[in-house]
Amino acid sequence: MEQLPYSQIQKGTFLIASPEIEGGSFFRSVILVCEHNPTGSFGITINKKLEVELPEEIIGLSHLENPSVGIRQGGPVQTNQMMLLHTSAAIPQQTLELCDDVYLGGDLNFLQETITKPEGPKIRLCFGYSGWASGQLEREYLDGHWFLYPASQDLIFDIPAEQLWQTLLRRMGGKYATISTIPEDLSLN
Repeated sequence: MEQLPYSQIQKGTFLIASPEIEGGSFFRSVILVCEHNPTGSFGITINKKLEVELPEEIIGLSHLENPSVGIRQGGPVQTNQMMLLHTSAAIPQQTLELCDDVYLGGDLNFLQETITKPEGPKIRLCFGYSGWASGQLEREYLDGHWFLYPASQDLIFDIPAEQLWQTLLRRMGGKYATISTIPEDLSLN
């Protein structure tokens, strides 16, 4: 029996950019949906690394001992806003659980404490986000711009960012696995 593709947009779902999205910030993006309701949706891109120097008072890299800290380009909206994606349930009043053991939120004190612990939680500092008005994301999905896949902690934090798009498509199997082999630069084909 053929496995049907995952088709429910909800908090904790990955949006995987289809090959129809050529160039721009969504090219081969994997976005973690953080909220989806009748008034709109927002999500964070988790597979686009970002090289940025942060002020010492935000994240003292000289004190960085947690090997599981990464920085991501979260999306094209409010790129100067930093959001924390992490695996710590220690601050439930300040976080939103997106899927099992994956949380969004936290403050500067939480960040500064966790980066100094070698056994600290897995953390992604995400700058910016993506947002959609009411019904917009559903239309984009129905138009074939996004594929859906359920998110999980291991996929978010353990798969290298540059391999996540292909990895998810391969796991989906069938035509999606074939799509995963399309080169980024079609002139190389």
